[in-house]
Amino acid sequence: MSFEALPERLAQVRAELARRAVQPVTIVAVTKGFGTDAICAAAAVGIGDIGENRVQEAVQKQEELGARSQELGIRWHLIGHLQRNKARVAAGRFDLVHSLDSLELARELDRRSTTPQRVLLQVNVARESQKSGCAPEEAAALAREIAALGALRLEGLMTLAPLTDDEDVQRRTFRGLRVLRDRIKEEVGVWLPTLSMGMSGDYASAAQEGATVIRLGTVLFGPRAETP
Repeated sequence: MSFEALPERLAQVRAELARRAVQPVTIVAVTKGFGTDAICAAAAVGIGDIGENRVQEAVQKQEELGARSQELGIRWHLIGHLQRNKARVAAGRFDLVHSLDSLELARELDRRSTTPQRVLLQVNVARESQKSGCAPEEAAALAREIAALGALRLEGLMTLAPLTDDEDVQRRTFRGLRVLRDRIKEEVGVWLPTLSMGMSGDYASAAQEGATVIRLGTVLFGPRAETP
């Protein structure tokens, strides 16, 4: 598959971020549904942060790339829901796991990790029943518990906004995560600098509300063939 349009698409994203972001933003290129050629194309234009939704798909790509992954400077992100029975496989394979959403999952990943594992707590700010993430009112207590685990390094929060073009709805969701992060610092004393929020359809709104990490697939690579 050709990714000739990637440099131009990335330039457009960066121009939008320069116009709307309130702080530096890390772009994670989401390669779900694409092959390792997408990862190599991203690395070639300076994106070393690669996001995968499914553990098994990530493992297959890591094994296919082998030593090239390190040569390309790839930093692997798990951005999709992590099931407890996949914690053993995920442990040690990702630079950052975005999707912890329960104490049980956190404890399992902690138990399986032999080296420090950077993680984010996923919060279902919009309270959508079909999406993962803890309830906002549970986040402070969970953050306290996860931060106390020996192998995990809690660095921030992650959320998904409702699928809508309404920027007010998008920004309200992202603002909710930022406000929650600030409240956790005040109530729990845990500072969580990373806010992973914003995807291809709403990253500009997320950037305006303080995102430090955005997760982009379609806007960089074009439409993908969904895997089952």
